[in-house]
Amino acid sequence: MIGIEDVTPATGPLDGIRVADFSRVLAGPFATMMLADFGADVIKIEHPLGDDTRAWVPPVDENEMGSYFASVNRNKRSVVCDLRTDSGLTEARELALNADVVIENFRPGVMEQYGLDYAALQTVRPELVYCSITGFGRSGGAALPGYDLLVQAVGGLMSVTGSPDSEPSKVGVALVDVLTGQNAVVGILAALRSRDQTGRGQRVDVNLLSSLLAGLVNQASSTLATGVAPKRLGNAHPSIAPYETFRTRDDPIAIAVGTDKQFSALVQVLGLPDLAGDARFGTNANRLAHRAVLKALLEEALATRTAADWTARLSVARVPAGKVNSIAEALDLAALLGLAPVVSVTDSVGSRMSRQIANPISLSDTPARYLRPPPLLGEHAGATFFSTRQP
Repeated sequence: MIGIEDVTPATGPLDGIRVADFSRVLAGPFATMMLADFGADVIKIEHPLGDDTRAWVPPVDENEMGSYFASVNRNKRSVVCDLRTDSGLTEARELALNADVVIENFRPGVMEQYGLDYAALQTVRPELVYCSITGFGRSGGAALPGYDLLVQAVGGLMSVTGSPDSEPSKVGVALVDVLTGQNAVVGILAALRSRDQTGRGQRVDVNLLSSLLAGLVNQASSTLATGVAPKRLGNAHPSIAPYETFRTRDDPIAIAVGTDKQFSALVQVLGLPDLAGDARFGTNANRLAHRAVLKALLEEALATRTAADWTARLSVARVPAGKVNSIAEALDLAALLGLAPVVSVTDSVGSRMSRQIANPISLSDTPARYLRPPPLLGEHAGATFFSTRQP
């Protein structure tokens, strides 16, 4: 029988919530890390070889752990259950039935194969909240593989990403997985709140394609309204101008002008005050119609100074602008602004420390806590497991 140490009483808003986490790779682990940061006791149930991302190296962190795995698995405990064996399956079922939340992202039908599906578990534990993450849902798209790149392609995101003369491009991070993980968190919390009122759990279904379509917001809305699919505009905005990146004497700069007042301030700083009264640029609609001409005029002026210089000058004039930073520069900026973007997570005996990106949600009374670095495979097997769970 797997033993899991009991959790020291905490002050997190999810203290007392236990999560049996059968998910792997990104969307599910991202969701459970968010829950764990706020006090949920997350038991990561892994195959004997571990989460796939344990092997996605390099790069590695300061503990020689794959940085991909480390990025979404802090504050969890790891146990190994081989679902292909009777003992492993029995242990996994016990963990699931003693949890408040089960989350999984296997292909549809796999959990049914092992008797770990919602219908089987809910019969025994009706208060269970059960979250399934799929690529394309559990009906017509059940057999389709749910990979972020694939969903970015078939879900339309790549069609609006890239410049007009480039091939369709993916976003530089697995954004659809992250959106889906966030939706899973919202769904789980909503189901737990409903359970507080009714005493009954429910099934939460999220999928990558639906998460992406919802995340397309104005681009999807434009398609519905006009019947015309948006095209790639590079870094330009389909509804606002000037709202894109521009060349300067050195690095590119992003300028995000959303009002006529901001446009007037922009051209004053650039030494082009006459443009504010030019009929081609007096309104946003006109600026959109003459976007290419306007960009050429602005870049001619911007070429006289560095991106850092223009950022400082435009910020004083309250024009939204900033140099296109590297990720390292972005972390430095966040630190400079007092946002504390990086936290150090140390284990209970101080033998391992992991630097992590901080949880982005700030709560005044019950903030995120960082109690455990990403676990070693099977690190927490053998400790005391308290099987009695209350809804």
